[in-house]
Amino acid sequence: MTRSIRFLAVGAALACAAAHADTWPSKPITFVVPTAPAGSTDIMARLVADPLARALGQPVVVDNKPGASGNIGTEAVARAAPDGYTLLMQYSGYHVGNPAMFQQIKWHPTKDFVPVAMVMRAPHVVAVSAKLPVNSMKELIEYGKKKGDGGLNYASSGNGSMQHIAGELLSRQAKQPMTHVPYKGSGPAINDLIAGNVDMFITTPPSVIGHVAGGKLKALAYTGTQRHPSMPNVPTSAEAGLPGYEVDSWFAVFAPAKTPPEVVARLGREISKIVESEAFRRKVDDQGAFAVSMDPATMGKFVDQELAKWAKVIKAADIKAD
Repeated sequence: MTRSIRFLAVGAALACAAAHADTWPSKPITFVVPTAPAGSTDIMARLVADPLARALGQPVVVDNKPGASGNIGTEAVARAAPDGYTLLMQYSGYHVGNPAMFQQIKWHPTKDFVPVAMVMRAPHVVAVSAKLPVNSMKELIEYGKKKGDGGLNYASSGNGSMQHIAGELLSRQAKQPMTHVPYKGSGPAINDLIAGNVDMFITTPPSVIGHVAGGKLKALAYTGTQRHPSMPNVPTSAEAGLPGYEVDSWFAVFAPAKTPPEVVARLGREISKIVESEAFRRKVDDQGAFAVSMDPATMGKFVDQELAKWAKVIKAADIKAD
């Protein structure tokens, strides 16, 4: 290929990219959620979808694809066309936990995705059924000891989720065995927790705070360094007798790798505006979490740090998902 032909090819490619950026979006956008409805990831996607649709002038449809600890939905976005019409509302436990826990995984957290925007960060809540005869972490641990083999059983939204990691860390810190019961998302896990079919669920506040307020669940501890204003009566882990037991999750938007930079930048700006709005912050605060915005470049560095951090935790705790 001669130099002039190469220049023509590059020019044509740039022209196509510019044309795409000028016309995007021209059809509905799909927000894939790799969990079942009603969990924190689903709640965040729906809080962002409506204002994003208004900002872009196109419908934003939430599509739940639960299963395989988030791998089904995540892989679907990794394999989607990188045209800005398929996005992933991702949960940190899947994005930084799964690569360290699954021996075989069909997507890569950095090679298959480009970061778009951070949405929320949240310490977890140790929640139990209102039917469970305990009212503190100390009573919960004592209750588990009396159960004998297997001890407490705890729910998660799937193998490799941050809830799975949180349960294993609690088991190690409490120095007693606990049994992991994985579900296909937070929604089904919460239903069984309310029914008393599992003892405990350590998860982000948005998926359980309403049930706590309604008396169906009890919140025994908040895994942050300070109490949250929406749950002033829920002690921190340290206050509950478990100093150092801190678990933090985040939720963020990703697009398939090779999505046009102009589209990623536009999405990042629009989503950050939503996250920084008073209305969104108030809604997230009411859910017991914190609205946090990050631009794509900052988020990319953050994800790299998180991958390294949790890989060490998972290896030290010898947590495996398959």
